[in-house]
Amino acid sequence: MFARMRIPQTAGRLARAARPRLYSTKPNPQAGGPGLRKAEIAVFSLAGVLVGTLAQQIRNRRTQAEAPVEKALGSELSEVKVPVSIPYTDYETSPKPDYYSDTSRPMHERMESFVLDLQDRLVTALESLEPSKKFLRDRWEREDGKGYGISCVIQDGTVFEKAGVNVSVISGKLTPGQLQSMRARNPKTAQTLTSDDYEFRVAGVSVVIHPRNPYAPTAHKNYRRFEVYKKGSDTPVMAWFGGGADLTPAYLFEDDVKYFHQTLKDACDKHDPTYYARFKKWCDTYFTNIHRNETRGVGGIFFDDLEDKSPEELFHFAYDSGNSFIKAYVPLVAKRMTMPYTQRERDWQLIRRGHYAEFNLVYDRGTKFGLMTPGARIESILMSLPLTARWEYMNKPEPGSPEDKLLQTVRKTSEWAH
Repeated sequence: MFARMRIPQTAGRLARAARPRLYSTKPNPQAGGPGLRKAEIAVFSLAGVLVGTLAQQIRNRRTQAEAPVEKALGSELSEVKVPVSIPYTDYETSPKPDYYSDTSRPMHERMESFVLDLQDRLVTALESLEPSKKFLRDRWEREDGKGYGISCVIQDGTVFEKAGVNVSVISGKLTPGQLQSMRARNPKTAQTLTSDDYEFRVAGVSVVIHPRNPYAPTAHKNYRRFEVYKKGSDTPVMAWFGGGADLTPAYLFEDDVKYFHQTLKDACDKHDPTYYARFKKWCDTYFTNIHRNETRGVGGIFFDDLEDKSPEELFHFAYDSGNSFIKAYVPLVAKRMTMPYTQRERDWQLIRRGHYAEFNLVYDRGTKFGLMTPGARIESILMSLPLTARWEYMNKPEPGSPEDKLLQTVRKTSEWAH
């Protein structure tokens, strides 16, 4: 359209008048003398400036029209309505369920009730943000009859590209590889489990959430109780709690990270003022891609083999900590899920997801344990992997860019809560 633009007629006449012309230096009485000649020169000069300005504006418009414009993505998210309130973020003031204090039931049964309840709560909270579909609920049974699981998974949603909230309640014989792994990480376990003839029982919930928007962070949560039995006995030889929650953003919003950590810290402080500092450090150490010299994300809390208090106290801690994740994480997705982004941000998100997958496949103990368990359900174990990821050769963000800021953050540890 700019090629058809015409200079206004007045400007055209001025342009023609401004062309170089020879003027006599002799006074012309009929023309008004030297004063008029100076005025003519001034007018011609002004016309030249006007023509130059109009020509430059046309060139600028052509340049803008021809320059590639990075296409905005995520337009479907602009129509998504963020809910006024998110279910189950008020767990602290809500009535406690019966299993919370029913000491007449065995602990493994109460833990089973807890993880099933927590699964329902989190799925409900996440579905309050997702307008396009509901979670698929896939119940499965082990072929040997020793347990079951419920995998709640959503794929290719508008808000969530992939998310899984899985529960497993299983039992079985500990393999030599599993015993070796357990003994290696805990000397007390090594001293207690003196033979290879042990069975286990575990109830746990495992969560991984990959939002579609690059500005909305990925998150992980896992809570479980593990019991070890001598074959033929129903009394645990050992039992412990494990779990935690952590945040993996592709782009750093410091206020979001501080809110996430503070919410987890508040839950920890209700039970032990030393828990948060201990478990944060543990998280920073555990969730590290050693081969890249960077943490998987910005941390959270992580603990395993926890048996430093009574089972009742630890169960209540697991309840509060597990529910605090809904309050800590889901509002962050609601806050960021409709932000506009471009292919640049999308590509960086996929690169960071590649690093996420590297950790899960190379270092994660839960993944390794699951893959070593006879009759394990591989689909549920690998649910944590993102739907899409990207590996670029020698990708190096521009210094000072938002991508570089994230990279510098995960190459050191930081304090986020007070």
